[in-house]
Amino acid sequence: MDILKVFVQIIYILICIVLTVIVLKQEGRSEGLSGALTGASDSYWSKNKGRSKEGLLDNATKILGVLFIVLSVVLNLF
Repeated sequence: MDILKVFVQIIYILICIVLTVIVLKQEGRSEGLSGALTGASDSYWSKNKGRSKEGLLDNATKILGVLFIVLSVVLNLF
């Protein structure tokens, strides 16, 4: 049981580090209130964002965030 706990802790630490790096690599959301006031329209970039590097980082952040929460609960149960 201790070996499993150590393994889960190592995975948890790696997920924390990778999640931090991915969040720091993402670009800021510049639309905000100014985009709502100026009436920013959908562009080719916004429609195909899922296929870009930014879309990949966004999806990886979501997946790693869920893994982070799940492993936090699992470690709390140990």
